[in-house]
Amino acid sequence: MKLTTPLGEEIKKLKAGDSILLSGTVYTARDEAHIKMKEKGIPFPPVGAVIYHCGPVIKDGKVIAAGPTTSARMNSLSGFLIDAGVRAFIGKGGMSGEFLTQIKGRAIYLAYTGGCAALAAARMKCTGVHYSDLGMAEAVWEIILDDLPLVVAIDSEGNDLFYDVGEKAKSQFLERWSTKKADETGN
Repeated sequence: MKLTTPLGEEIKKLKAGDSILLSGTVYTARDEAHIKMKEKGIPFPPVGAVIYHCGPVIKDGKVIAAGPTTSARMNSLSGFLIDAGVRAFIGKGGMSGEFLTQIKGRAIYLAYTGGCAALAAARMKCTGVHYSDLGMAEAVWEIILDDLPLVVAIDSEGNDLFYDVGEKAKSQFLERWSTKKADETGN
């Protein structure tokens, strides 16, 4: 499915595990940017916006690399953005806790593969920067995407692909461990 920012109610149709191609404007933000936006205000129109947890490498206004940052660091820093109308977050590793409660019916979490920073950059064009005083990695960069491939990792109903995969792996491990123990004891 192809989506273009700003996002709206169409996010409610997406399910964990769906693949999408995202185009349009996104805004990078890591820990320090979240904190500054909470203190000083969101420097872009938040309704329908997408936040990419990323500290890109930008040279002469060109995106050189833009791999995802571990999103869990922003678990407790994202609520005010959701309340302001942000509809999606992109990152790696998933999110949990209060974030999962806050996005219900309002936002989604999209996963991008770590280690593919150059591939992501090939689908990006930098159009501006906010809070440049934070430095390259922490500033809020305005970037236009051209069909960036993503996976819906957490849908607006709270279904969590990372959790599901973890539970399946845990179940398989315990099953194999108990089988191995039974074989060792002759039972």
